[in-house]
Amino acid sequence: MLRLHLRRGSSNSMYLVALGSLVVVVILGVLLMNGGKKRTGKRRTMSNTTQSATASSDSVELFMYCAAGMRYPMEEIVKRYEEEYGVVVQLLYGGSNTLLSQLEVSKTGDLYLAGDSSYTQKAQEKGLAHERLVLAKMKPVIAVQQDNPKNIQGIDDLLREDVKVAAGDPDAAAVGKKTRKLLTASGQWETLNERVTDNGVFKLTVNEVANDVKLGSVDAGIIWDSTVAQYDELIAIETPELNKGLATIEIAVLESSQQPTDALHFARYVAASDRGSKIFSEMGFEAMDGDKWEDAPEITFFSGSINRRALDPIIKAFELREGVTVLTRYDGCGMLTASMRAMRKDQSSGFPDAYMACDVYYLDTVRDWFQDDVNISEAEIVLVAKKGNPKNIRGVDDLLREDVRLVLGHPEQCTIGVLTTQLLKEAGIYDELTETKDIPMKQSSAMLIPDVITEAADVTVAYITDTHGEAEKLEVIHVDSASAKAVQPYSIARSSEFKHLTGRLYDHIAASRNIFEAAGFTWRLDQPAGSE
Repeated sequence: MLRLHLRRGSSNSMYLVALGSLVVVVILGVLLMNGGKKRTGKRRTMSNTTQSATASSDSVELFMYCAAGMRYPMEEIVKRYEEEYGVVVQLLYGGSNTLLSQLEVSKTGDLYLAGDSSYTQKAQEKGLAHERLVLAKMKPVIAVQQDNPKNIQGIDDLLREDVKVAAGDPDAAAVGKKTRKLLTASGQWETLNERVTDNGVFKLTVNEVANDVKLGSVDAGIIWDSTVAQYDELIAIETPELNKGLATIEIAVLESSQQPTDALHFARYVAASDRGSKIFSEMGFEAMDGDKWEDAPEITFFSGSINRRALDPIIKAFELREGVTVLTRYDGCGMLTASMRAMRKDQSSGFPDAYMACDVYYLDTVRDWFQDDVNISEAEIVLVAKKGNPKNIRGVDDLLREDVRLVLGHPEQCTIGVLTTQLLKEAGIYDELTETKDIPMKQSSAMLIPDVITEAADVTVAYITDTHGEAEKLEVIHVDSASAKAVQPYSIARSSEFKHLTGRLYDHIAASRNIFEAAGFTWRLDQPAGSE
């Protein structure tokens, strides 16, 4: 483990961080070359990953940059993970910002665990990190020895002449950065900074601050409450100024990883409620409610048929990267929601972990079972005739003509049926149309276009996205109405045991604007979403 120490003040911190970054490149090179020598172990196999084609019975080695304050829980988690899966995880400890600088220089490694989400967010913005998984929360406190000999009760006591203070270096450690931000807001940072520089010490990691307090080298230090819980010799003193500084611990999969599926497997293990999260909680952290642990989980995804053309490639890529299975059911949303109601009534299995409806209408009917939704896209509703438009259909009024044969979606089985009914009622022709014509009804939008192509019908009302696969055989007639559109929302089931995994599926969908637009959808994600 690389350790860089600052004796007094912080004037040399950037120089040492830069020097440490150069040193760590050499260290990483050695570690990663050694990692190429695979160690025998209980390697899991995942037939749906690209790695399965070349995997041997040997184990994987992962390399992770780990914030020093998470050393104790991570050592235990890594130990258990290696025992369970035979995968070796090498850990490099340091301050969160120091590690970020190092991985930016080296551009190697698999994972990055930071003491605050601001660092993983920055890593993502720099193109260094991909997925980010939330692990736990913590806040800064004043740490003193058990008997509190200097009777320190708050920040003002740290400014006393007789009190020697250790703090995290704001340019290296997450706790230092958080301390500077909070005490700048309270107007106390400038004075504390001077006191620490003149008569205290800035440290590169939170553990070094805690050790100084433990050994009596200083009278007090500002560290995380979770760090205090790991030292029997210390007690925590909460203050109003520091209580506002809740930090979120995250683990990120790095873009530099050559084995992202294995890295994600470990990250899921660390975040799982009955694996890593449990250990974080036992060691004094405010652990987040993670997914339950499964080696190769399966999630169930219900989606309206309209979304299939866009979702299929996204789901396949997601399965490959995550090493999971997505059991996707495409159907008319009326059929899907009817199945949901039956499952709830019978308390049977199979209820979806996530649902992407053809339109918000069919999410509203089951909204109580789902979390807040996000509008992903919209699809135009159009009239569709055979190429050349032999019946010269120009608008919805032409649907009343005796020589025009219709096929429509069933309003009780699919969204296009509901929206067609609304559209025709708005046009004032619905009652006359249904009274004068015997109209075949289909349970899904995907079943409408084939009837037009085979000349079983002259025209239908469909989503423009359904015409893309057979565009050379069809004529699209646009409808001049604000109601001629469907909006596709995505939502996660309240009952899902894999909310974070389905959240990452959403992230993949949200990053796939080009796929949706190529399938004929209009992108909506940057517009206000629906809510409960």
